[in-house]
Amino acid sequence: MEILQTPENALSHSSVNAIINAPIEKVNIADWLLYLPDAEYQRCSTQHIGAAISVTFDGKPVSLNVETIGDALMVQHYVADVHRPDYCRMLSISDSITKNGRTKVQVLWELQVTKIDENTCLYTNEIHATATPEMFEYMKEHGVNLADAAASRQAASDAHNHEETPNFAKSIENKALTGQYNQPF
Repeated sequence: MEILQTPENALSHSSVNAIINAPIEKVNIADWLLYLPDAEYQRCSTQHIGAAISVTFDGKPVSLNVETIGDALMVQHYVADVHRPDYCRMLSISDSITKNGRTKVQVLWELQVTKIDENTCLYTNEIHATATPEMFEYMKEHGVNLADAAASRQAASDAHNHEETPNFAKSIENKALTGQYNQPF
């Protein structure tokens, strides 16, 4: 069940835009994401470790991503709530592993493309991290308050998003124009 983000549980929110030089009719974010090869995911950020695709028991697509965000190793299990050519809404109860142990963080990842003109689109990569009850217990056990955890996560998430978004946009553009991954950025 999704945890709605409020000021009392928010860890971070980052939204970054990039241009895709392709007509919106050729762009398909769901196809790009749900067939994304591991190597393509890895080359979109120095912090990306691996990616794979799976499904839930009821057949919903899942994007499995392993990456570092700040000092945390994140194992993310993004279930595709919505997966359309112009918009994907991916929700994960992610494992966050640090030197102090392991906990859970809810991460909402939204990928969206909107038409600018006949040949260009605006890609938006938006990420919300929300503390779970398990995360609150973890913070209590380690003497960390929400404000400090949120400040650290916000800085790390925003830096990560600024690195990956232009590369995601270029990868989406390449897939739209050539039908292939592993094209020059």
